Amino acid sequence: MKRKVFLSVVAIACSLGLKAQNGPNYNETLGQDKANAINSAVPFLRIAPDSRSGAMGDAGIALSPDAYAQIWNSSKLAFVETPYGVAITYVPWLRQLINDMNLAYVSGYYQVDKMQTVGGSLRYFTMGNVNFYDNNGNGIGSYSPHEMAFDLSYNRKLSDNFSLGLAGRFIYSNLTGGQGGQDNEPVESGKSFAVDINGYYTDNVKISQLDGSWAAGFSISNLGSKLGYSADTKHFIPTNLGVGGALTVNLDRYNKITGTADFNKLLIPTPPIYEPDPATGERRIAKGKSEDVGIIQGVFQSFGDAPDGFSEEMKEITVSLGAEYWYANQFAARLGYFYENAKKGNRKYFTAGVGLKMKVLGLDFSYLIPAGNFSNSPLKNTWRFSLIMDFEDIAGK
Repeated sequence: MKRKVFLSVVAIACSLGLKAQNGPNYNETLGQDKANAINSAVPFLRIAPDSRSGAMGDAGIALSPDAYAQIWNSSKLAFVETPYGVAITYVPWLRQLINDMNLAYVSGYYQVDKMQTVGGSLRYFTMGNVNFYDNNGNGIGSYSPHEMAFDLSYNRKLSDNFSLGLAGRFIYSNLTGGQGGQDNEPVESGKSFAVDINGYYTDNVKISQLDGSWAAGFSISNLGSKLGYSADTKHFIPTNLGVGGALTVNLDRYNKITGTADFNKLLIPTPPIYEPDPATGERRIAKGKSEDVGIIQGVFQSFGDAPDGFSEEMKEITVSLGAEYWYANQFAARLGYFYENAKKGNRKYFTAGVGLKMKVLGLDFSYLIPAGNFSNSPLKNTWRFSLIMDFEDIAGK
């Protein structure tokens, strides 16, 4: 039915091109040469709205703190040097497919004192306007599917070099505006609550007589309840473990460079391989483990449930690499690369961007370039524009 077709299109759009869409992993060769991507609800939570990190291969866990730390690793906010700040981003998304899909993001922080900082952010993702049809192809209305997430964090220094952060998040997803699905079964809006737990360590370093600093961080993000659009079916949200490191070297009074790397793995079950039961003809698990488990069990299971064992588990790790050059702390140039294994989504792209820091305002721009044989990727020509407002001088602190 056409409504079902629409819902399938929304589901694919909702996937944001982040994961290969292979459907139920049902094949007689047990999938050794098949894609076996991990799928989740609300994958918009994994879109990086930050243009600075967006220009550095989507790496941001250990970069120096700013108002965008809330989305990468909120514990970095404990090390901010200004009393408060605000960041705003607009991201046109998948414009190769849909011309009115976009992500808007705003975040901010307030430094309670030199030891603790609170932060918050709001993400709003819209998939544009779509039309609904009944079984006979008659129009029955239109709707703009949208999703959002609102979070607050508390972040505290435990020493001069180390901090921890905790964030709580409310997630809302409405893909149909109440329109029924197949056979007119009710389709609800999805809701979930999640938390982030993260940490950050930084210290000074000297390399070949040059001063600098290094940092490392971790983030367990979106650890929360399953989300669904009906009473019977619930899906994991994109719970993720990320670790990262960064090194900054001051070349002289005016020039400095930073290199950074992030490694991320989804903490949700890997789809198993199915085969037909000889007796009943129904599908059964041939390799791997059932995905029908609870949240905490799913987290622990995600480290050892890939059908092809440890080698497949390693393929589920994405890599983000980035480099940044600053001149006089006013102009920045950035490059990056993102890698995902072909069997786990196959995203590979280069990134580039620039930044300009003025007395109160900071402007950042990034651009994405698909790599390899993916010149027609739906991520092609993705650009991000960010604005950061630094209120140090206005506050007078």
